[in-house]
Amino acid sequence: MWCNGVVANGMRREASILHVDMDSFFVSVELLDRPELVGLPVAAAHDTQRSVVSSASYEARRFGVRSAMPVARAKQLCPQLVLVTPVFEKYRVASRKIMEIFREFTPLVEPLSIDEAFLDVAGSLRLFGSPIDIARQLRARVRDETGLPASVGLAGTKFIAKLASQRAKPDGILEIPPARTLEFLHPLPIGAMWGVGAATERALKSRAIHTVADLAREPLDSLRRIVGNASAEKLHELANGRDSRGVETTRIEKSIGHEETFATDITDRTMIERELLRLSTRTSERLRDAAIEARTIAIKVRWDTFETFTRSRTLPEPTNTTQRVYSTARELFESLAPADRAMRPVRLIGVRAEQLVDAGSGSNSLWNEDEQWQAVDSAVDEVREKFGASGLTSARLLGGRDEVVDPRSLQDPG
Repeated sequence: MWCNGVVANGMRREASILHVDMDSFFVSVELLDRPELVGLPVAAAHDTQRSVVSSASYEARRFGVRSAMPVARAKQLCPQLVLVTPVFEKYRVASRKIMEIFREFTPLVEPLSIDEAFLDVAGSLRLFGSPIDIARQLRARVRDETGLPASVGLAGTKFIAKLASQRAKPDGILEIPPARTLEFLHPLPIGAMWGVGAATERALKSRAIHTVADLAREPLDSLRRIVGNASAEKLHELANGRDSRGVETTRIEKSIGHEETFATDITDRTMIERELLRLSTRTSERLRDAAIEARTIAIKVRWDTFETFTRSRTLPEPTNTTQRVYSTARELFESLAPADRAMRPVRLIGVRAEQLVDAGSGSNSLWNEDEQWQAVDSAVDEVREKFGASGLTSARLLGGRDEVVDPRSLQDPG
């Protein structure tokens, strides 16, 4: 076990930031109702050729089964894999209970997803003891009250706490005292860093940067030439153990969007445009409900070959109007699938609003091109408020939708 240390330069003296990550969350919840499956390779997934794995037990992971993997591939890797149908409402109920337990130890809780959160326990030490004591008590409470396992990482920064929780899995605790941050961090491969995806990792390795220590030693000017200005500065700070972010109890969404997976691949352009309108409508309604606007609209398209492409456009003025979101999404799709060519079969399509700002705060124009559409949206929103989401919709959306199924958007990386 690591020992607490004292560090200078204003860094925390104790590892009082916790990252709690539930282990194989969806599967663990299902095993509460199916105890006979404990110890077997289990995955939460619909048993169809088009489905993907939402969560896999550690026994299944030993065969290479992972979340977001197609079920057909998972069965090839693990023929004895047991599939349980995911019930997402059960996971939401369990998540709410877990977050309630977290808040009994500290009000400073920042949920990251349905099954993980950061906690700042610096103000709770007199009540509950040292950070490691709090981590042990918290895991015991979660286990006693929900029956679910959790892994906890403790550190002086959010970045290191998250890395620690991943190395504590499954069902463990790892404390990294601030004084020993670099001792823990620098031997790790660069792929462990936030912001280092496959392409960035290849670029760094091509310059003989293989470990976090290599990254920390690389001159910032050189790093800028490899990965660009913004990424270089962030990676340089993290590689040197510096992360000034605090635990945020109120999280501002960075993007809002929806996507749809089709039951059968779609080659009908009219059907795709209708789906883009439906997704744009849902996305813009959420923007207006939150009183925010988007500077950027993006789409995601997955072809029948599983190739996935994204396209985005930053608008002259931020918007939350349905028509502007839809027209932009449609134009982005046409850039991928020109109307004068045969359309490739589409497996999934999504619309996302990004670079969010408070409504009205990002406009510099003397006139508003979306003013008429805002009036239409306001009328639609009034009907929604009075009669519910089904009270009013676009005429183009009144056709049957037997061709599409709701996406299995929740995935459990733990």
